[in-house]
Amino acid sequence: MTSPLRSTLDFLLHDWLQAESLTARERFADHSRETFDAVLDTCERIAREKYAPFNRTVDEQEPRFDGERVILPQCTHDARLAYAESGMLSAAQDYELGGMQLPYVVESAANAFFGVASISIGANLLTTGNANAILAHGTPMQQQVFAANEFNGRWTGTMCLSEPQAGSSLSDVATRAEADGADFADDPLGPRYRLTGNKMWISGGDHELAENIVHLVLAKIPGPDGKLVPGTRGISLFIVPKHLVDTDGRLTGERNDVALAGLNHKLGWRGTTNTLLNFGEGKYPVRGSAGAIGYLVGQPGEGLKCMFHMMNEARIAIGMAATMLGLAGYYASLDYARTRLQGRPMGAGGKDPTQPPVPLIEHADIKRMLLAQKSWCEGALALNLYCARLVDEGRTGEPQAAAEARLLLEVLTPIAKSWPSENCLEANSLAIQIHGGYGYTRDFPVEQYWRDNRLNMIHEGTHGIQAMDLLGRKVVMQDGAGLKLLARTIGAAIERARAHPELADWAGQLAQALQEVGEATQAAWATGDPQEALANAVPYMQAFGHVVLAWMWLDIACSVLQRDASLSSPASAGRMGAARYFFHYELPRIGAWLAVVRRRDMSCAAMADEMF
Repeated sequence: MTSPLRSTLDFLLHDWLQAESLTARERFADHSRETFDAVLDTCERIAREKYAPFNRTVDEQEPRFDGERVILPQCTHDARLAYAESGMLSAAQDYELGGMQLPYVVESAANAFFGVASISIGANLLTTGNANAILAHGTPMQQQVFAANEFNGRWTGTMCLSEPQAGSSLSDVATRAEADGADFADDPLGPRYRLTGNKMWISGGDHELAENIVHLVLAKIPGPDGKLVPGTRGISLFIVPKHLVDTDGRLTGERNDVALAGLNHKLGWRGTTNTLLNFGEGKYPVRGSAGAIGYLVGQPGEGLKCMFHMMNEARIAIGMAATMLGLAGYYASLDYARTRLQGRPMGAGGKDPTQPPVPLIEHADIKRMLLAQKSWCEGALALNLYCARLVDEGRTGEPQAAAEARLLLEVLTPIAKSWPSENCLEANSLAIQIHGGYGYTRDFPVEQYWRDNRLNMIHEGTHGIQAMDLLGRKVVMQDGAGLKLLARTIGAAIERARAHPELADWAGQLAQALQEVGEATQAAWATGDPQEALANAVPYMQAFGHVVLAWMWLDIACSVLQRDASLSSPASAGRMGAARYFFHYELPRIGAWLAVVRRRDMSCAAMADEMF
């Protein structure tokens, strides 16, 4: 029997996004619907066998440090091995790198199964993102030695940005990188530096799951006066392996000066090792002296540019993780609502206590909560897969289409990360509510889904940071070119929808909402004062995100009607019901959010600290 997730993925991939049409392109010519289905089949099976049964295990048996090594339950080792052996780490890569040249949209859909099964087993997406950043900005030798061995599963990767004193403020990065000897520039693995500093919240920062860990580390190279350059301009990017290697990718037997200072114990994602790492403190001296050996990636001072390649991937991955946790809670609460007998339906004369209790799902308020979850989570899944499809277009489309896809993705990335992180968390809260008192006990999985998902509003840039990126940069860059392109793209979807009389009202509602977002954007920047414009960046993003999700649902509704105009299947009727919910209950909320944006309301920004 097809799982609900598989059914949804098949519809979104093939009926809506037309993923099979990508096989007409040279890069994907060896693929077909059959190969796409085989990849999804494999991932669904591995997730079912190696991940799902152990979701509670990794929550209860957190990583521990015995002073020498990090200890994880055996199921984590088995799950990572199965994932690595499946080839999914390099699924979208070139054949020459051992990849499948799979479209990224299919890779994203296949990885969805692991997110629903157990989000905190492993950090495979960080490994892939790390290797992709090295592919984009590293030397051929760095690609061959580091990226290739991450893609083949021998090594894992991390992203080391945050520091204890700096948090999200990368301007305050204090990790230093100093040239290692007179011949530092001649190392075949890249210009060689010694790094000293501390990095906090590093997922996958230490473990025994693979023979090596490749850290991508942001650090500053001091100027001639020995001082670090203030701000982000002085930040460079370095490859810092846990164990030193030669140019053939073999371990030299020498440990690099990277030491685990401690494990962080989070609210959720407890199965993933999260660490504080000390670089260059001298615990593992290299060649007789302290300092972690690191190899420069790209040019000095361009570390953020290089790292943003990975960060943008990670942001979309976090949006997908939030979405899958939301769906996991939705499926659990749907099953509970169908099987739990409680209460009696309301009739003309009120409730009849002589009648037997009915399943929870027969009550209108339970349906409201289930429909909210369905519309948020399936809509968020559509958005994330749409963004993945833009990645494929940006890589393989005709020049103009590719450029437009990349620009559209720039604008949508903050939404793809933050909208699911906020709304799918709320879906998890509703899943707990449907379970009643059982929902917040550990006898049922929904409390864990909520704990796991609460992290995603902070992972890879908080809600507020993404909002400032959207309103402060993405919608105004290139004289608003990205926002104009998005408006044209949504406008085209509105025109398609108007061909269906039953969608005309929703199309008009979305057109009005799109106009309101455009007007609010102009009003926010009317004075040119960033403090005023960005004072209400979060309400702006909430409204913007709702408009984007309404667009997703309107376009999906078109595909539903093209496939099943009479809504004869429950799946078609269900998708149309979720779209109706979004237009009737969700999109009307944007008015209050945009009101404070338009008038540049300073109620929050003007509060002095002593007034709280």
